[in-house]
Amino acid sequence: MRNQFLFTSESVSEGHPDKVADQISDSIVDLFLSKDPEARIACETLTTTQLVVLAGEIRCKGVYENGAWAPGAQEEIEATVRETVKRIGYEQDGFHWETFRFENNLHGQSAHIAQGVDESGNKDEGAGDQGIMFGYASDETPDLMPATLYYSHKILERMADDRHNKVVPFLEPDAKSQVTLEYIDEKPVRATALVVSTQHAAGMDNDDSRAELRAYVKGVMADILPEGWLPGDESIYVNPTGLFEIGGPDGDAGLTGRKIIVDTYGGASPHGGGAFSGKDPTKVDRSAAYITRYLAKNIVAAGLARRCTIQLSYAIGVAEPLSLYVDLHGTGTVEASAIEAVLPTLVRLTPKGIRTHLGLNKPIYQKTAAYGHFGRTPDGDYFPWEKTDLVDQLKAALA
Repeated sequence: MRNQFLFTSESVSEGHPDKVADQISDSIVDLFLSKDPEARIACETLTTTQLVVLAGEIRCKGVYENGAWAPGAQEEIEATVRETVKRIGYEQDGFHWETFRFENNLHGQSAHIAQGVDESGNKDEGAGDQGIMFGYASDETPDLMPATLYYSHKILERMADDRHNKVVPFLEPDAKSQVTLEYIDEKPVRATALVVSTQHAAGMDNDDSRAELRAYVKGVMADILPEGWLPGDESIYVNPTGLFEIGGPDGDAGLTGRKIIVDTYGGASPHGGGAFSGKDPTKVDRSAAYITRYLAKNIVAAGLARRCTIQLSYAIGVAEPLSLYVDLHGTGTVEASAIEAVLPTLVRLTPKGIRTHLGLNKPIYQKTAAYGHFGRTPDGDYFPWEKTDLVDQLKAALA
């Protein structure tokens, strides 16, 4: 690893059109899992000016069975979608939770997919798709996340809290952030560039309003970053294009799964390519990405490495992973091959094994769909992949 370099990550707010789509898709996942823990969901969402469209494949007892909707099910789906948009805060002419047009194009899961995934006879539950999944952890932050992404998320989370609590009157839901940090000897030491573009209320087309917005955003940055990290004014960019009144789905169409780097590690780790939101936990795009984060985080928390990347791969319909790869990036205190041998003895890495170990067959996913799936605080059933409860077992096995 280079001794000195700059690295950048970005985040987007809960009101970004792609994130609106992710949250809607995961609200449907949660709705179905609340009805049937074994539900199958692959829900994609499109958002644009005054329109939300759902599409995908589903199977859920009491909601959609044998090719038919249960009475009231479609109305409950629409109400869930509208409530999600309302919670985000969209009450604009171009996108309003109460008045947007809604289309539900969800339909039954393919029988050919179901036959590969479902348990039957002596056949274990298979992976819901083929693919590769990555997990990552680094000791750069208390949450063992890349610092560039960690601070990008935190800036927007603070702004969203201020918007919901009406701390300032001019913030609207759509926003993006970007943080560039200088690293020396693998450690972040200061910010060299900070960017925030935020949708704002009408009437901020004068110098005083722009100065107020800039002062507010700079204050948030100063609160979030460690003391002394804030760069000079010339390296802080707030709404660099000028006005940003038209935003959200009215300003740009949103689609589920277009912010996978924001969802994961901000570019500090590889990504297998599959999105998480809108998928039930039989889909290894989601569940295997969670277990690889869990394992990588526990390895770093155990002091076995300062950085860790883990890859798993699967074939559709096949239970056991095809490969397991651990990279300690030259920071390990043990051999990566030794960790590769131990991990399958601690957690069964089949889709069902992962879901059982982490307790994933629950309506816990809408909270994941903004501000990252990783680096979050475990809270009851939520974010179980962020727990570090394997540390003692790892230390004992690799002593």
